[in-house]
Amino acid sequence: MAYFSPKIRDLKKILLFGAGRSATVLIDYLLKEAEKEIWKLIVVDADINLAKSKTGDSPFAEAISFDINDETKRKEYISSADIVISLLPPALHTIAAKTCVELGKNLLTASYVDEEIKKLRSEIENKGLLFLCEMGLDPGIDHMSAMKMIDEIHEAGGKITSFKSHCGGLVAPESDDNPWHYKISWNARNVALAGKAGAHYKENSKDVHLKYEELFNPEKAIEFPEIGRLSYYPNRDSLSYMPLYGLENAQTFIRTTLRYPDFMYGWNNVIELKLTDETQQYETNGKTLYEVFKEHMDKNGFGEWLSQKLTERFTETKSMLENLMKLMEAEEEAEKEGIEAPGNFMTADEKGNIQDIEVDDVKNRSAAYVAAKMHEANLTLKQLFFLGLDDQETIINKGLCSAVDVLQFAMERKLVLDKDDKDMIVMMHELEFGVGSKKSGVSSTLIVKGDDNLRTAMAKTVGLPLGIAAKLILNGKINLKGLHIPTHKEIYEPVLKELEEHGIRFHEEGN
Repeated sequence: MAYFSPKIRDLKKILLFGAGRSATVLIDYLLKEAEKEIWKLIVVDADINLAKSKTGDSPFAEAISFDINDETKRKEYISSADIVISLLPPALHTIAAKTCVELGKNLLTASYVDEEIKKLRSEIENKGLLFLCEMGLDPGIDHMSAMKMIDEIHEAGGKITSFKSHCGGLVAPESDDNPWHYKISWNARNVALAGKAGAHYKENSKDVHLKYEELFNPEKAIEFPEIGRLSYYPNRDSLSYMPLYGLENAQTFIRTTLRYPDFMYGWNNVIELKLTDETQQYETNGKTLYEVFKEHMDKNGFGEWLSQKLTERFTETKSMLENLMKLMEAEEEAEKEGIEAPGNFMTADEKGNIQDIEVDDVKNRSAAYVAAKMHEANLTLKQLFFLGLDDQETIINKGLCSAVDVLQFAMERKLVLDKDDKDMIVMMHELEFGVGSKKSGVSSTLIVKGDDNLRTAMAKTVGLPLGIAAKLILNGKINLKGLHIPTHKEIYEPVLKELEEHGIRFHEEGN
């Protein structure tokens, strides 16, 4: 084992803020690199025991705890660091970022570039610093893998007309055992509030704006290799990435989040029931999930809502069954009279395109429709009860809460990854382009599974890009200056190459 003396003063130091879910694999990676390079890793977290559990007894690491708002401590540790990595909640990034600018330190984060960070751009450039943001999974690996494809197409003289990028953190099929088909592998608050701002993207040369209530449509879906049908909802702001990707002239540009279809159906119900409302109105001390959920449901007409929901499903099912029975009776009548019933007929789809439909296909579609509606009726209650609608044992004890606070609490307890559970990251890019008069398409897919509930796929795909980038910067392999996301070849090429060594490898198919 390599060894360093504590007297060595020019030892390179990596300062990491945050030791939570996403930090586990990052810390593992940095500890291995610290041993090889003779560096020191300092991990700061509000929970000292959590930080110590991640660093173990490594002589190349130190676990400490202080409040990020403590200016004296913050400056003391940032001033002695060669590079700073922040896995703090986005609201706290700015505090660390301003100190990094003041003290002349490079900063890495996995979070989106927000307005507060943008305000620091000129100072970052003037001091010759590198602030590399959006260096995780989504955003992060999505940028790097997309830019690799985009640059290759452009270098071949291609013009990209359509760009679609999908990414989701899911539960692996072998660990999927609840009606939501979802388990928490990252920040539950972000999951609970996802989509609140609506979405803005471009489709077929038209700007599309969707409201929160319109986002979670199970019918918007893709077929993902090895996984099957996955639904997607558009991200808040796709269009701001068009110039960053050099795709200002693309007719379609959309970035989305993937979920299993049943999750999307259930989340629509959550929204309709106002369970994501952020107004503080429920006293939870000494109360069970059942009691607080009941108070909320009574206030928001749950009985009427449920009756309407089930009535709609059963009415639709009854109507379809009646039509299916009429079709079958007509076939039987024709057979009795010796008349050959038509095997197919002409119809038009929702876009007005004429289609030739076989009668057997109509029967199959009708049966599938009936099954889907019956499944939805059953799923409505299954999902709500799974979250604790009838849980009279779990005490909340969180003081005055909003509905979304209670929902988050329920999700963190009911949708938890058990010790041996595996999560799964899936990503797909779909590009359409032309080279001269030839039109082509290419897709790139990624599937990553976690090892357990600690070394998750989410922790791998968020942590490894940050760790690799930190190493490359410290070793002088990345020399960019300014405020950046990883869309430059100088960043994405070496990072993607090393990610492949860790099993994070894309599979491309084209025509």
